[in-house]
Amino acid sequence: MPATVIVGLQWGDEGKGKTTDFLAPQVAMVVRYQGGDNAGHTVVTGTEVFKLQLVPSGVLYPHITSVIGNGVVVNPATLISELDMLISRGIDVSRVRVSRSAHVTMPYHVALDRGNEDRLADSRVGTTGRGIGPTYGDRAWRVGLRVEDLEDRNRLRERLERVLPERNLLLGAMGIPPFEIEPLVELAAGWGDRLKAHMDDSTWLVQDAIARGDHVLFEGAQGTLLDLDHGSYPFVTSSNPVAGGACTGGGLGPLQVDEVIGVMKAYSTRVGSGPFPTELEDEIGKGIAARGHEFGTVTGRPRRVGWFDTVPLRYAVAVNSISSIVLNKLDILSGIKTVRLCVAYEVDGRRVETWPSSGAALERATPIYEDFPGWDEPIHDVRTLSDLPENARRYLTALEGHAGVPIVFVSVGPERTQTIERAWRPLRNRSAVPTIERPGTPAR
Repeated sequence: MPATVIVGLQWGDEGKGKTTDFLAPQVAMVVRYQGGDNAGHTVVTGTEVFKLQLVPSGVLYPHITSVIGNGVVVNPATLISELDMLISRGIDVSRVRVSRSAHVTMPYHVALDRGNEDRLADSRVGTTGRGIGPTYGDRAWRVGLRVEDLEDRNRLRERLERVLPERNLLLGAMGIPPFEIEPLVELAAGWGDRLKAHMDDSTWLVQDAIARGDHVLFEGAQGTLLDLDHGSYPFVTSSNPVAGGACTGGGLGPLQVDEVIGVMKAYSTRVGSGPFPTELEDEIGKGIAARGHEFGTVTGRPRRVGWFDTVPLRYAVAVNSISSIVLNKLDILSGIKTVRLCVAYEVDGRRVETWPSSGAALERATPIYEDFPGWDEPIHDVRTLSDLPENARRYLTALEGHAGVPIVFVSVGPERTQTIERAWRPLRNRSAVPTIERPGTPAR
């Protein structure tokens, strides 16, 4: 009864969408467990490119139930637009489900997010301006709207009467016009009409699938270093992309997780503000960015590029209990004479090999590198490890050594087929976990 969690090991944009898409033929359900439409997954199949923001990557397979879990914050306008896009391209979306317990991003959340970033000016966090932080904030304040509220105009009005006056005060302090209740009620009720057929209890969907023995895949957005608790705070997202977030945001217990697959790429990138010790601002960095098409799936913002950093890698492997790794974009490093690998930092004159818990210390970190000879050969058509250039294999071995867990898949291009399978990923050995029966249909 396997349950697999896919988590990013860097600052996001590691290629989790391709990883999910590659593994999807073996699974029955794919669950997105956190984040919102501030994150995106790009999936390439043949000449087709799909850019997904809320719908899990498994939607491209007709046998898969794609679930947007309770831990996701949902902008219904984005979700409806995405469903329409998929339908127009011949994709069946009838098996897409969205949790009734997921919180809803409203227009005033977006306005607050953008207004606050403008107010912070040079100290801004670098959010996508999609209203994600304010939505999670209202969830924590217990004044948020949930997907189930979209079905009831009276409940919508009651919720908005409770929260909107205070939100309008904040908007007014930023010079932003206030929102009126009735237009928001009608807008949200329209969303509810459109999404009603997709609403469900996501926790019981997951538990039923596990009880049947189905393979369930949990798909994270962003990455470990953007985690609200474990990332480079305050330059982080507003949720928990780490593997533990799959339990709270996806509806399963810790003992139901069989394996955690970490995803990383052969170099580092990050979007937005915050410390980035290995950042490259020279021609090598520009070349990597150009070859790797390093632009945000959602915003189109250029990603900052740097050498691979093993200091946060070791931390990410530990905090997520990683059992195996997928390495993406190894092909992008072809043609670089010397490939550098950060193995430690110098902070205040001391060598540091562990990820600093202090953001201020990270800002003072200077990378300590080991250099590896590069390779000139293009590797897009390579399908076995032995056919990789020797220098590429040496670099791969070094990454695996620092991670301390096996790299089982190596991506050498954007398509599904451009993947080297080194070995099948090892499932964790564990005792059988008892499952529970669904006690009838839950109250709506």
